[in-house]
Amino acid sequence: MRLVLASGNAKKAKELSALLSPLGWQVQLQSDFNVIQPPEDGLSFVENALIKARAASQQTGLPAIADDSGLVVDALLGAPGIYSARYAGLSASDAENNSRLLAAMADVPKALRSARFVSVVVLLRHSEDPLPLIAQGVWEGEIVQQPQGAEGFGYDPLFWVPTHQCTSAQLSAEEKNSISHRGRAMASLLAQLPNL
Repeated sequence: MRLVLASGNAKKAKELSALLSPLGWQVQLQSDFNVIQPPEDGLSFVENALIKARAASQQTGLPAIADDSGLVVDALLGAPGIYSARYAGLSASDAENNSRLLAAMADVPKALRSARFVSVVVLLRHSEDPLPLIAQGVWEGEIVQQPQGAEGFGYDPLFWVPTHQCTSAQLSAEEKNSISHRGRAMASLLAQLPNL
């Protein structure tokens, strides 16, 4: 099955491609088709994933898969949430987003630094699919006080994984894919595929 991956994030695309390619799916990035990214103006991860998948499917004529994910921090009332990629501004780098998060968390004690990564993955058979496959994954952790590790991307250097006693940025790609929010969402999606 040919599938367009609706993502402008090359590292996210690499993670999702690694999870899908063993199934024999031919995954093509939306950049291969010059897909114009729609505004992510939904109010939830689900809405934004649907917006991205629909745009990719409409512009390519292919089934599309999209992921919308982010970091939800309890002490910040859920921020950065759906704005995770642009927490420090529309064209903010990972380092700028991490700096803003650390500044916002500066006075938060260790006991109150709980957070979770959330991923919602949507698969549309066609652009007007009335019954898309939707899967969600959640990965519980905490926010550390300074970055640790060099793997991954985004907030990985700040996300402490209690089960592994390290940050997400200190995990190998294989370990991260097996336990992360995106890995869990993909496992849930893959379990639904026989119904596709």
